[in-house]
Amino acid sequence: MALKITQGDITTFDTDAIVNAANETLLGGGGVDGAIHRAAGRKLLEECITLNGCKTGQAKITKGYNLKARHVIHTVGPIYYEHDKAEARQLLESCYKNSIELAQKNGCKSIAFPLISAGVYGYPKADAIAVAVDIITKYAGDISTYLVLFDSEAAAIARSAYPELW
Repeated sequence: MALKITQGDITTFDTDAIVNAANETLLGGGGVDGAIHRAAGRKLLEECITLNGCKTGQAKITKGYNLKARHVIHTVGPIYYEHDKAEARQLLESCYKNSIELAQKNGCKSIAFPLISAGVYGYPKADAIAVAVDIITKYAGDISTYLVLFDSEAAAIARSAYPELW
């Protein structure tokens, strides 16, 4: 498994799957969720409607539609302030593990993750990066994996903490 951290727009990645940091409805929203829905087109929303939502920590898979990625794996991260620190971490770990498991079950050889829960859901960025690197390293096996950071603050934190992964 090769994990690479990069700064960029996850909607442009040409991987077998990209991960969407979704809300429980799976019907689009702000941040990466809205960007993925806009880039993928209306058919993504139509398929998401049939999935009947997703619980925090779980993941569901759809086609990629107008994206370069063949699949979108939707996972719902924890809203940080709604949980104690240990529970928030466990739920965030589950997002990464369940997304990797779905990718493996669907034959994906490459996957791109955003930094789940570190935007409006309030998870501290340094902690969110540490969870992502830890879980991806433990569970991704031979899947080529990217952690795609959109904002410069998260990128600076990751560059400092994990220079070998850039």
